[in-house]
Amino acid sequence: MAGKPIPLLIHGESGVGKELFARAVHDSGPRRAAPFVAINCAALPENLIEAELFGYSPGAFTGAKREGCIGRLREAHGGTLFLDEIGDMPLSMQTRLLRVLQERQVSPLGGGKSVDVDFALICASHRKLREDADKGNFRSDLYYRINGLTVNLPALRERNDFQALTECILSTLNPERHVYLSPDLLAQLGVHPWPGNIRQYSSMLRTASAMLNPDENCIDWQHLPDDLIEELTALQQQSSPAIANNAPQNLKELSRTAIQQALESNHGNISAAARRLGISRQTLYRKLNG
Repeated sequence: MAGKPIPLLIHGESGVGKELFARAVHDSGPRRAAPFVAINCAALPENLIEAELFGYSPGAFTGAKREGCIGRLREAHGGTLFLDEIGDMPLSMQTRLLRVLQERQVSPLGGGKSVDVDFALICASHRKLREDADKGNFRSDLYYRINGLTVNLPALRERNDFQALTECILSTLNPERHVYLSPDLLAQLGVHPWPGNIRQYSSMLRTASAMLNPDENCIDWQHLPDDLIEELTALQQQSSPAIANNAPQNLKELSRTAIQQALESNHGNISAAARRLGISRQTLYRKLNG
C-alpha cells in the first residue's frame, strides 16, 4: 500500500512497535526522502493540541511565538503524517482534523490564509476504534476516513520469531560485540507473557547487556533484573508446581518445562512449538531426546 493515496490504520497493544512499523512503511514508499512527522495524540495537553497540529498566526494567543507556528500538519507536507494513539484525540480536534483530511487545507489559529497540504496518513491506536465509534467516543466519519486499510500488529507473545527478534535487538544494543542469550534462558523468556511487549523486552535486554562484564558475551540469569526473575519464577511455579522449588536455579528444569508448555499450547506440533520457543526444530528434537 506504500505510495498509494490510501490511509493506513495500525492497531496493536502498547509497545508492539506501531511507530516503527509506520516508519518502515514511510521508508519503503516514494515519500521516503520527505519528512516523517510523528505525533502522539495522547501525550499532548488538550489545550495545546490544536496549536501543535494546526499552527497559529503571530499573536494568536497569550504566550504564542512572535513569528507564529506552521504546525505539525504543514511540517508533514510532501511526506507522511503519523498520528499515534489517535483514539485519545479530543472530539473537538477530531472535527477539525476531519475537515483538513476532506479539504486538504490547514487554517492556522488566529486567522490567516488556508494552506494546501499533501501527506500520506498513517494512524495508530491501542483502542478498538470501531467500538469507540459505536459508543460515540470517536467520530464515526473520521474513523471511516482514516481506515483505508487496517493492520493488526501481534503482541510479542503471539509472534513466532522470538529468537530472530532477540538477535536483532541485541545486535542493535551491542554493535561492538556479539551478545546472545543462553538457550535455557531464551526458552524461558519465550513463554513469558510480556505485557509491555517489545518495548518492555528491549528495555530488559538493554539492562541485561549493561550487566555483562567486559569479557562476557552470554546473557544468563545472573544478568537479569530482580523483578523479572521474580516474575519468571512465579510463572514457573504456576505452570509446574512439582518442580517449583528448583526454579530458577535449575535451568535444565526450566528449559524442560518451557518446552512442555510450548508443546501443550500447540497441541504437540513440533514446528509450531519450536517457533514459539525461538529455536529450530532440530534443537527442539535434541532437547527432547536429551
